[in-house]
Amino acid sequence: MANSKPKKISKKSSDNKDLSKKTEETSVSNTSSTVAANASNDTKVMKGFFARKYDPNENILTIFKGPKIWGALIGEAIGTMLVVMLLLTLGVGQPLYLVLCLVGVLVAVVGLSGANLNPLITTGMMATRRMSAIRGVLYILAQIFGAWIGLIIVNAFRLGSQTEQTLPQMADVVGDTFIIVALIELMGAIILAFCFARALKYAKKSPLTFAFTVSGVMALVVILGIFIAQGFFSLDSSFIFNPAAALMYQILPTSAENAGELIQMVAFAIGAYVIVPMIGGIIGFYISDVTSRLACGGYFCDYDDQEYAE
Repeated sequence: MANSKPKKISKKSSDNKDLSKKTEETSVSNTSSTVAANASNDTKVMKGFFARKYDPNENILTIFKGPKIWGALIGEAIGTMLVVMLLLTLGVGQPLYLVLCLVGVLVAVVGLSGANLNPLITTGMMATRRMSAIRGVLYILAQIFGAWIGLIIVNAFRLGSQTEQTLPQMADVVGDTFIIVALIELMGAIILAFCFARALKYAKKSPLTFAFTVSGVMALVVILGIFIAQGFFSLDSSFIFNPAAALMYQILPTSAENAGELIQMVAFAIGAYVIVPMIGGIIGFYISDVTSRLACGGYFCDYDDQEYAE
């Protein structure tokens, strides 16, 4: 009987099976890790959403210790003055010139104060904790003062020239007009605040990009507001979308049949041209923040140059 040699089990085949098994285990492990990491990131999307983004040491006791706040306030006053002068003179008649002039103003001021130049923007900055309350209040006061000076200068030239040309008129908010004006102001404020918040990431590294974005949107909302008011509601009115300018621009009624009617008219005017736009500013900033958080990790969206994952 012939001798038969036992078959040898191939070590190579055994090693391949072990390697394949290890590869499967590694793949499963990596998949589990990826899923866990994604779940962890999903839970971090809104982490720190309401966190303070300004200097924690800035308060009413410390803000006046250095000269920076004064430079910022002067910048806000001068910038708002120039914006009001542009809106009262160029208006929407020369949109291209308006945008280019606004770009110059924003580039000049953004390094001083951030170029808010509008209480609805400052209110949105405070609501989203980008700015301290004391700085925000001071900014708004500076903006109101600047708007007042701008109106005085334009009106002085108009009266001194003895021309019959009048300044743009803003609609009296009475009855159904209040709802129309308030909704247009709310829409414009939300658009302006949203785009300003998105443009903030360019304020330091590319002021020109920031300026073109903000000035373009400012011209857009003014043109859009006037078109909707005049085209759809036959309302001959101009819109500035700036509560500081509105307060200084004689929107408050001075005559009425009785004191009660006068108070009601004043309340409607302040509500439509001041309070509603500031609410719109808050909404616009929060919409920007929410969409920025949700988009992180997606279409090259960074949350205002902050690290998404800590």
